[in-house]
Amino acid sequence: MTHPPHDLQRPPLIVAMGVSGSGKSTVGEALAERLDIAFTDADGLHPPANVAKMSSGVPLTDDDRWPWLDLVGAELAAHDADGLVVACSALRRSYRDRIRSHAPRTAFLHLAGAPEVLAARMAGRAGHFMPPALLLSQLDTLEPLTAGETGVTLDIDAPVDELVAAGAAALA
Repeated sequence: MTHPPHDLQRPPLIVAMGVSGSGKSTVGEALAERLDIAFTDADGLHPPANVAKMSSGVPLTDDDRWPWLDLVGAELAAHDADGLVVACSALRRSYRDRIRSHAPRTAFLHLAGAPEVLAARMAGRAGHFMPPALLLSQLDTLEPLTAGETGVTLDIDAPVDELVAAGAAALA
């Protein structure tokens, strides 16, 4: 992965990305706190139709995702001066490109883990609209960060504080 462009004048724009159950929200919120910048969970930006679809176990299509990704990118762009961490799946390169089309200096923190670890995490949480049955479709969709993208991939087996420290060191 490439390193983020160093801009000492502005706090970073970071997307904590990965499949459901990877810890995007937990790590993203802790990273934002460490960097003293705002945090947003992109789940809250989904239109109601997307939430209803996922809640019923139906995977989203790209047509469902494009308007949502535009909202995620716009949210990052709105915080260009003061920094932001967003928890967002951003599973495909084209999705990350769509986000970067609004906020070009966005860096990505990919939280990756073994399918069995992810499934166990998903099974253990209550009240989330993403059912564990959709994990396989997310893993099938996932395109890891490529050499041309600004970001870093970390293994979710590490404790949250280590993930936050490594993410901050690599991306902030």
